[in-house]
Amino acid sequence: MWRIPAIVAAALFATPAPAADWAIALHGGAGVIERASLPAADDAAIRADLAKALEAGSAILKAGGSATDAVVATVSVLEASPWFNAGVGAVFTSAGTIELDAAVMDGASLKSGAVTGVKNTQSPVGLARTLMANGPHVFLAGAATDEYAREQGLAQVPNSFFMTERRRRQLQDLRMRNQGASLPPVYRMGTVGAVARDANGNLAAATSTGGLTGKAPGRVGDTPVIGAGTLADNGCGAVSATGTGEVFIRVRAAARICDAARFGRQKLQKAADDTLIEVKRLGGDGGVIVMGQAGDGLFSFNSAGMYRARASATLSPEIKVYRDE
Repeated sequence: MWRIPAIVAAALFATPAPAADWAIALHGGAGVIERASLPAADDAAIRADLAKALEAGSAILKAGGSATDAVVATVSVLEASPWFNAGVGAVFTSAGTIELDAAVMDGASLKSGAVTGVKNTQSPVGLARTLMANGPHVFLAGAATDEYAREQGLAQVPNSFFMTERRRRQLQDLRMRNQGASLPPVYRMGTVGAVARDANGNLAAATSTGGLTGKAPGRVGDTPVIGAGTLADNGCGAVSATGTGEVFIRVRAAARICDAARFGRQKLQKAADDTLIEVKRLGGDGGVIVMGQAGDGLFSFNSAGMYRARASATLSPEIKVYRDE
């Protein structure tokens, strides 16, 4: 009598492993966010856009879509909102222009795409995703970013498309305070990002930013630096950061969190908290969102507040702004 080999029988009759529960978390930046300084109408408008972005990513995950698609969709919504420092509503450089950075990483393949100095591509995170998918490079900078985007057929807009009067006034105020002196960058965080886990257990992260008000043209922060402001690796977690970019680069913030979890056997929350303590020690402020292979998205920040939201297969949408929420 023919018998099924044991290894084949085990594969045929084993109980299938349960699919991972999907989960997503996002941030709209961390910094000096206090109730006394944020009008109620603005608070409501910001929360509405956070909810819209959360739903964009959640809908993809609910339908069985990939974590990468979910984080890109989420960040794209935030780029289109004038309330955050990414895409429309990004801060001005010292030259009065807008320069945008973005990155995306897939935790299953470890593929990534990063761009810096984008001036005319409507969705920087969409450009980073296209670069990740089509290559041949991982990182593009300066004029090459928009040139590549045009070659790929991505929507192009004038630089003024991203400009808002609120951000213009911020630059003017900065100049007034520093007449006759070089402009110090303003560390007001408004970077946007998302991390997600899909039903297959794959992780992804995406981040997008306009950088610092009054930054020198050509300045690069942590957002597009894989391992500093953005990272996804199924073996440890997914991270998107916001804050004092130069310090986040110095401490390798995203990689530091993942390394502590992978090699130091730390819980992701502790790894994130410890990293933010080190950021603070070096004079930086900000926060991170983190996603692991199980559970809901995590938050850690050392500033007064962080625009943040999360949802999962088992968690109704949560949207928060202030530290005491």
